[in-house]
Amino acid sequence: MRRIFKALAVTLAVVGAGSCGDGIGPVAGVLSVSLATPNAGADGAILLTVSGPAVTSVSAEPGLRVFSGTLGITSNVAVTGPLANGVILRIGVPDTRRASQYVATILSVAANDYSLRALSGYKLTVAP
Repeated sequence: MRRIFKALAVTLAVVGAGSCGDGIGPVAGVLSVSLATPNAGADGAILLTVSGPAVTSVSAEPGLRVFSGTLGITSNVAVTGPLANGVILRIGVPDTRRASQYVATILSVAANDYSLRALSGYKLTVAP
């Protein structure tokens, strides 16, 4: 009987040690929103939405400014400044392993002279 309890204790210790930091729970962190633009450097603002499980924070890349409404499942965000190809925005999320569930959608883009652009050729991607 004593041997059974000892084996059970060792098994529980091994299982317990293996579950620490095994990636079972959420991993809070930051995802990047990247822009592909046919007018790199000639765009001055973009209005977009980010949809997904939850957005907890937003921050723009250096040289850009960000404005946002209430953050949550669907978040409206405006980014202003000289927009180039590459990361323009970082979003805080409760679980970075769910990155594929986040979608960024362009609502409008303005040139540096404030005229609205046609959206063909523009693309946003969300990635860890």
